[in-house]
Amino acid sequence: MKTLPAKLTAHLSGDATTTCRCWRVKRRDGTVLGFTEHDRDLSFDGTVFVAASGFAISEGEAATGLAASADEVTGGFSSAAIREADLAAGRFDGARVEEFLVNWTEPEAHMRLNLREIGEVGRAGGVFRAELRSLAHRLDQPQGRVYSRRCDAALGDGRCGIDIAAWQAAATVAAGSDQGTVVVTDLSGFATGFFDLGRLMLADGIEAGIERHRRIDAGLAELVLWLPLEAPPPVGSAITVTAGCDKRFATCKARFANAVNFRGFPHLPGPDFAYSYVDGERTHDGGVLFE
Repeated sequence: MKTLPAKLTAHLSGDATTTCRCWRVKRRDGTVLGFTEHDRDLSFDGTVFVAASGFAISEGEAATGLAASADEVTGGFSSAAIREADLAAGRFDGARVEEFLVNWTEPEAHMRLNLREIGEVGRAGGVFRAELRSLAHRLDQPQGRVYSRRCDAALGDGRCGIDIAAWQAAATVAAGSDQGTVVVTDLSGFATGFFDLGRLMLADGIEAGIERHRRIDAGLAELVLWLPLEAPPPVGSAITVTAGCDKRFATCKARFANAVNFRGFPHLPGPDFAYSYVDGERTHDGGVLFE
């Protein structure tokens, strides 16, 4: 149950009110931004809430219990604080959004109405539309480990244990690149397929997943992306390319020499085992299947 601050209670009890909504956005990289629907900037709790930011909230839903509710916030890219490139790079994904009811004549008289997280974000015609999810949506997410023959760790994380820096390379964008394919130099020392399922990071921090990698000739290589970029990367710009992992035990052992940290269950029978038949060629004596 929310308790109204004394100053805000006294104001709401009067004959006329001067209230507005404010939003404080905290991105996962620690950046804090403030916005208000009021016609001038407001400041409280150490945050400046910028006016004329184009923010507007739709009609929201509220639910009792643990049901997840959602609102929607819309705005334009007129605010210098929100750039289309930042949304495209995913810098607002999962950001926390606090919504306040504020007496704009006395901003210290305010109350936090709810705490949400940014979910799906859409962009069209210079306008963004972001879903605001209640924290209860986390209860709908799968928890715990997944039992699979493939590894469920991320390459280079604490459970994987390898030094990801040893599997990265610097490259330069060459002519012939477009939004879905990046042609690069400086990867001539890597065999075709080395960066399959890997990651690509541009100089401005935008990341993209690599579907496949092939050598074109001794000096050039082609990286085909899972999803196209917003715009082709500039020729001559620097990028960082990280090797990929297909999560198989054989790859973990042969390529990364990291079989001891394999986080899958290679002996778990799969669909291929269920549909297999006795062929008389394999020995089933209880011996090890992988070495």
